[in-house]
Amino acid sequence: MNEIEVPVLVAGGSLVGLTTSLLLGAHGVRSLVVERHRGTAIHPRAAMLHQRTTEIIRELGLADVVRDAADQEFVQNGAIMAVEALGGKEIGYFQKNVNEGVDHLSPEPRLFITQIGLEPILRAEAERLGGENRFATELVDVEQDDDGVRSIIRNRDTGEEELVRSSYLVATDGAHSPVRERLGIRMLGRGDFANCITIYFTADIDALIGDRNLSVIYVNQPGLLGFFRYSIRRDGGFLVVFSALDENGERIPDVGADADTERCLYYVRTALGASDDLPITIENVQQWSASAGWAQRYSQGRVFLAGDSAHVMPPTGGFGGNTGIVDAHNLAWKLAAVLQGRAGEALLDTYDLERRPAGQMTSEQAYSRYVLRVDPTLGKDDIEEPLDDIAIELGPVYSSAAVLGAEPTTEPVTQNAREPGAHLGARAPHLWAARDGERLSLLDTLGRGFVLLTGADGQAWLDAAASLRDVDAHRIAPDGDLTAEEGAFETAYALPSDGAVLVRPDGVIAWRAEHADEQSRAELADAVERILAPAGDRVPAA
Repeated sequence: MNEIEVPVLVAGGSLVGLTTSLLLGAHGVRSLVVERHRGTAIHPRAAMLHQRTTEIIRELGLADVVRDAADQEFVQNGAIMAVEALGGKEIGYFQKNVNEGVDHLSPEPRLFITQIGLEPILRAEAERLGGENRFATELVDVEQDDDGVRSIIRNRDTGEEELVRSSYLVATDGAHSPVRERLGIRMLGRGDFANCITIYFTADIDALIGDRNLSVIYVNQPGLLGFFRYSIRRDGGFLVVFSALDENGERIPDVGADADTERCLYYVRTALGASDDLPITIENVQQWSASAGWAQRYSQGRVFLAGDSAHVMPPTGGFGGNTGIVDAHNLAWKLAAVLQGRAGEALLDTYDLERRPAGQMTSEQAYSRYVLRVDPTLGKDDIEEPLDDIAIELGPVYSSAAVLGAEPTTEPVTQNAREPGAHLGARAPHLWAARDGERLSLLDTLGRGFVLLTGADGQAWLDAAASLRDVDAHRIAPDGDLTAEEGAFETAYALPSDGAVLVRPDGVIAWRAEHADEQSRAELADAVERILAPAGDRVPAA
């Protein structure tokens, strides 16, 4: 049997698996991705990218190419609204413009792009950075010990099997994750609550849309609950049917059970509010279950869960794929730091401690939106109070040994990302600045090693960081190496002018100091060591 050695094996080569490979490559770590399907996505799923995701894409240098690809598929900045039918009565708008009121919070907007448009970009860049992708290949066996992971992969066309020896395995193999099941990790949460279908169709719907720019259209009428999106050419799209009534007015328990062409045509025509003479073609129908839940743990030994293998949620809010991408962002730098000898293995324990509460919170928020927007019959008494979308996208707060001074908790915590402040365990705030006359976001300085950010009177922090490896430092002031208006940094980060924050490679505030003094260098060096070696297996920072 042929043997392959690679630092990280990624099981699952869809959106989150490809992102994991790409992020690992950006940190200098080779990976092998195995995916049982024969290529990237062929159906237009996961159409909305939230701002944290587009920030990560910007960090990877792909913002322009992804934005161009998005513009090929959708008119951006559309509304999210509810109707009785597309050509019928409007019920109301959840958002008139998906970027309204949030564009100042990030250097990047929310975007609509499908996995068809996005995954080839991620795959090409991951391969450019040294990642290998094996499609039509499945993972058939996994064993692990203290020294590594031993996996058997099989080519689905030839039947040939190969042995892969890796230091770590990341399972991004979907909601029914075989890896998770092999590990015996249970799912917690709501479970399945609706058997649904997605109908891909073509039809000339231009007249039904009119002059409206609509990104997501919920259909709420007694006989049909669902939502749809349409293509930029307005010649079709897809309709998700959550539930429907039969000819006797009884609820159909499983809309996919008898979803033949005739019934699917009925669903699409009903959702469109179209006349009988509008030609409609059904191209494909997929059955799936709406679920909300999260894994009881995100890691076991040398195996980590990310994406749908770690959490599932209904599509209300578009949180699923975005949450998985942030999983990968959190994990990749930690794997790289350990593999490259810059951190102790205990750093990897913080992945579960940080991302599992975030996944739980996001799953529950998506479920609340499903109940309130789609199906109130599920009951409102035990749902979580809906948070501002931006609190879910930009506001999660981590509590782990990789965030120094954070309040210990295992419960989900968010902060108001609309208010100024650099909160421990939260994403570093965006602020426009300039370097050598060129505008940049402070987020553009992040993504590889640690970054120290300080204000007008923080020169002592720059001196302290100069002797530490893997720590870049910037002073943000009218005369700083990054220039900004007087007081802008101090206001955005809620710091005195000689205060500082230490930002991790995933853009999370890991430590903050209110003032500089003669102990600044020692304090900074100690902070970096404690973050990289939370169990005390210290890796010197200098």
